[in-house]
Amino acid sequence: MDNHTNKRDFLGFSHLDAGKIIELFDFSLFIKKQRREAAAGQPYKPITGKTVAMIFNKPSLRTRVSFEIGIHELGGYAINLEGKSIGVNSREAVEDIAQLLSRYNDAIVARLHEHSVIEALAKHASIPVINALTDLSHPCQILADAFTLYEKGLWHEKIKVVFVGDGNNVANSWIELAGILPFHFVLACPDESKYMPDTKILESARKNTKGTIEIVHDPKEAARDADVLYADVWTSMGQEDEAEKRLQTFREYQVNPELLKIAKPSALVMHCMPAHRGQEITAEVMDGPQSIIMDEAENRLHVQKAILVKLLNHEEYRKFHLTHRLQNVARKLKS
Repeated sequence: MDNHTNKRDFLGFSHLDAGKIIELFDFSLFIKKQRREAAAGQPYKPITGKTVAMIFNKPSLRTRVSFEIGIHELGGYAINLEGKSIGVNSREAVEDIAQLLSRYNDAIVARLHEHSVIEALAKHASIPVINALTDLSHPCQILADAFTLYEKGLWHEKIKVVFVGDGNNVANSWIELAGILPFHFVLACPDESKYMPDTKILESARKNTKGTIEIVHDPKEAARDADVLYADVWTSMGQEDEAEKRLQTFREYQVNPELLKIAKPSALVMHCMPAHRGQEITAEVMDGPQSIIMDEAENRLHVQKAILVKLLNHEEYRKFHLTHRLQNVARKLKS
């Protein structure tokens, strides 16, 4: 989390280390269990009375629903603000919006185009700011993806995650994570600069990683021995005028049964959604037995709830981990 005076933000992974990410995963497991217990009449509401302003400059399904439900289930209240109606950086200056919302709310969740705008929100807000997607990155999505593999007991230093498609914001966040958590990440993308990931993120991750980060241009080469094949749309929001050209450019970058056969027999398929069936992924693979796409989509809820508690009730978050560590020590002493 990013430190800003006495508050924390979640804009990306740059201020996290591997230990803190695993701590967040363990808390996400706890959060997921609490949801089941809440259904049995034992609600877990550690942010009761907290209000979260959610700014959406981009269309949203999973992000909006998972954050709003998550805030509600934790005892808080979500206010949805359409970006066009409040006029971020047009009708009103970012710094004015940040300072005003800080007077009314306890946190800001923002889904924006320019990454510089969310950085400005965090700079001028006195409350935590959460990056719910920008054109540069999508850290909440990637935390949920990696958590899904962790939850299934599949996360380890040699896991090979292969992202097939555009070097977009989702790929950037995978690369950023690979600079912190050691694992083998491969991006298979066309050999043109516009389809490559962000240079600064790539250089920083390669400098810091204890794992492996590769950029290749042949999806079949990338898929060999893959533990995970990951797909995303070929045309992201804001690129609609490039759609026809991208359909031609990426036609060899489809996650289909043929590509899946090149990966390990146990390989799993992931997609951040929304999915264009028949383009970047076939319906047969998306709905097949190796797909965990709906699992990762569900886990957006649990991971984001964990982030909210970490930012809005850090004492509760610390208490869980202290108890967790003491329980682990007790188990070791008994064994």
